Amino acid sequence: MTKLSVVILNFNGEKLLRQFLPSVIRYSAEAEIVVADNGSTDRSLEVLQQEFPQVRLIRLDQNYGFCGGYNRALRQIEAQYYLLLNSDVEVTHGWLAPMLEIMDRDSAVAAVQPKILSHADKNKFEYAGAAGGYIDALGYPFCRGRIFDKVEEDNGQYNDEREIFWSTGACFMIRAQIYHQFNGLDEELFAHMEEIDLCWKIARIPQKVCYTGRSVVYHLGAGTLGYKSPMKTYLNFRNGLILIFKHLDAGELIYKLPLRVGLDWVAALMFLLKGEPANAKSVFRAHYHFLRDIGRHRRKRADLHRAHPSYSRKNVYTGLVILDYYFRSRKHFRSIIPDGTTLS
Repeated sequence: MTKLSVVILNFNGEKLLRQFLPSVIRYSAEAEIVVADNGSTDRSLEVLQQEFPQVRLIRLDQNYGFCGGYNRALRQIEAQYYLLLNSDVEVTHGWLAPMLEIMDRDSAVAAVQPKILSHADKNKFEYAGAAGGYIDALGYPFCRGRIFDKVEEDNGQYNDEREIFWSTGACFMIRAQIYHQFNGLDEELFAHMEEIDLCWKIARIPQKVCYTGRSVVYHLGAGTLGYKSPMKTYLNFRNGLILIFKHLDAGELIYKLPLRVGLDWVAALMFLLKGEPANAKSVFRAHYHFLRDIGRHRRKRADLHRAHPSYSRKNVYTGLVILDYYFRSRKHFRSIIPDGTTLS
C-alpha cells in the first residue's frame, strides 16, 4: 500500500495542469501523484499523457462534481493517507513533511491542512481555507486569516500548529480509513462545503482536524467557478442549510434554522442592492431545492445522529460571526477570538 497519494481532480483544466502540476511533481517525492479526470472535453487527457507521463491517470466517464469525482477516484487508490489537492494550487519545497509528521505522530488526527496563501498576492491568505476553519453558532464558516471577504496579510501570525474545526478542500490530507468510514464526501452537495460536512462528521467520532503553518501552498482560487458566480452562490446557500439541518441537535435546529433562513433573505436583498439579481435569485432557488428535498435530508440526518449522536464543540465559536463582522467591526480572526481563547 502506498503511504500517501496526492490526488488532483481535473475538469477541462489543461491550462491549470500545465501551470501547477510541475510544482507538485517537483516537490512531492514522498507521494504517488494521481490526476483523476472528471470527464474533460478539452485536451487535458492529451496533456497528461504527453507532458506528464509520470503521473497516474484515472479516467472518469463524466463530470461527477467535486464530491462524486473524488469518491469514485479514491475507491481506486490504495493508500494510508490521501491528499486532496485542487488543480490550481502551487506547492512549495517541503510542503508534505509537516503534515505527514503530524499524522504519523498522533493517531487521533484524522486530517490536516497547510497554510493557504493567495497565488495572486503571495503576501495574503487565500479565501478558501486560509489558516484553518471554524464555524459559529449558526454554522457559518470562517477562517483564521479570512472573515467573509476580509483577507489578512500573512505576517507570520498563524505560523503555529493547532486543532481547527474544518480543513479546506483545496489542500486536505486525510486518513483513507476515515474517508471511507463516512463513504467519502456527500455527493448531494456536489461542490462547496463538502469538506466542512466531512470534518463535522470527524468531530462526531471524535477525532481531530489540524492545521500547520510549517507547510505553505499558494491557491489561485475560483478556478472552476468565479467568486460572484450564481452557481457558486446557489451551492453555498443550499449546502449551508443542508449542513446545519444534518448536524445541529434538534433543540438548536428549531430556532437556528429559521434564523439562518431569515439572514439568507437579507443576503438576497443585499445582492439586489448591489445590482446582482442572478445571485439574489440563486438564494431563493437554493431554499426551494432544500425544502423540496427535505425528506432525503431528514433520512440522512437520522442515520448520522443514530450512528454518532453528538459532536465535539471544542472548536465551535458560540457567538455569531455575522454580528461581529457587520455590527461590531471585528474584521480579523483575532479580534473575534483572541489568542489563548479556548472554544468549547
